[in-house]
Amino acid sequence: MKAVLPFVATLLAASVAHAQAVTEIVSPAADRVATAVTVYNDNLALVKERRKVTLPGGPVRLSLRDVSAQMKPETALLSAVNGKPISLIEQNFDFDLLTPQKLLDKYVGREVTVIRGNPATGAETREKATVLAASQGTVLRFADRIETGVPGRLAFDSVPGTLRDRPTLSVLLDATAANAQTLELSYLTGGLAWKADYVANLGDGGKTLDLNGWVTLTNSSGAAYESATLQLVAGTLNRAQPERREFLAKGAMVAMAADAAPREEALMDYHLYTFDRPTTLAENQTKQLALLSATSVPAEREYLLAGNDYYYMGRFDTLGEKLKPAVFVIFQNKGGQLGKPLPAGVMRVYARDSQGAAQFVGEDNIAHTAKNETVRLRLGEAFDITADRKQTNYRRLSDRSNENSYSIVIRNAKAEPVTVKVQEPMPGDWEITQQSQKHVKESAHVALWNITVPAEGSAILEYTARVKW
Repeated sequence: MKAVLPFVATLLAASVAHAQAVTEIVSPAADRVATAVTVYNDNLALVKERRKVTLPGGPVRLSLRDVSAQMKPETALLSAVNGKPISLIEQNFDFDLLTPQKLLDKYVGREVTVIRGNPATGAETREKATVLAASQGTVLRFADRIETGVPGRLAFDSVPGTLRDRPTLSVLLDATAANAQTLELSYLTGGLAWKADYVANLGDGGKTLDLNGWVTLTNSSGAAYESATLQLVAGTLNRAQPERREFLAKGAMVAMAADAAPREEALMDYHLYTFDRPTTLAENQTKQLALLSATSVPAEREYLLAGNDYYYMGRFDTLGEKLKPAVFVIFQNKGGQLGKPLPAGVMRVYARDSQGAAQFVGEDNIAHTAKNETVRLRLGEAFDITADRKQTNYRRLSDRSNENSYSIVIRNAKAEPVTVKVQEPMPGDWEITQQSQKHVKESAHVALWNITVPAEGSAILEYTARVKW
């Protein structure tokens, strides 16, 4: 056992000497020669960058500065592009950034120099002290006393190697020979996200719309990406969830350049948007990029008065007075300048008043929408259209069936006729035995009537439904 101890001591000494002998090469952001960023919908991005560095032969520690502060270090991959091969030994992601408090924390148990100035003479005195605590206030031990707080300025001998002024990926590698290398670094990171924002301007009394789409891109990753090739992926990716551990303790639309929109292509079961022009993603910045533009898209307005299935389960009296139909704008994502995948986002709708000024009239979220699908935007509730709904008759047929009669009076204060869709969810097995206007069986549990209401007039829908559950 005694013979083993000297051997272990010798091995540890050799390891320390080897670690101290390894030189460090610092690669700043200026070494980048190309950057590409692919951003996904759910706060995830793939960063690929190439840097030109000169490496000595043998072991070297390469510190790649200005990487993302939210890098997922387990995904980092460094490789040589066109130089001599390199062997990776270890890598460390240093994201503990230098601040006065972090520096003080690292010096707990170590000596600092306390510098005090005399207000009368301006002369400075220096005194050594040991930092005893720094988490909830500073505690210093001098040669003859202990003081709390900082009674002046503190001077530190050096900055601990684990503290960096910028997020840094430190890689220990072995180069076969000394030469200039182009290295490619790729990694996944959080802090980069994008969403689509749309502006629709209604025209021709709501029969057409002009549509502009924008990409709203936010960079809070803790790094900047200069002149990056930008790609966006639309779709929902499955991501492995980390093991859970319990711990104690706009106004008017702006014309869009025709060549500004990105190229779109299918990528597996997602859609990839590639911007031809490089863009700079500054740190802590939100920017917008043109996504699409379309003019004179055919559109229609829809008024929908929807009921509830509980109406048909018992005896009621009045089921609502001055009910407001929901207002929708509907258009088809096909033909002309559309007919392309629309990423999920918010679509804001404007209409022009009598003076030609664009006024905001509502907004709605759209899901990822494939080409040739219908886009339905709920803008709000109609002001000039109201409805009164009441049950006019109820008859119990058995323990599990009944017959109900209803009357819906729809009033229209507009100067033009409108069509109101009356949508009634029906429980169980149902049939309409009597009706003043013909219905459509929209689905297994929905009856639909299209009621035309004259200008400044009213219309009545009466029907009897027999349900069994």
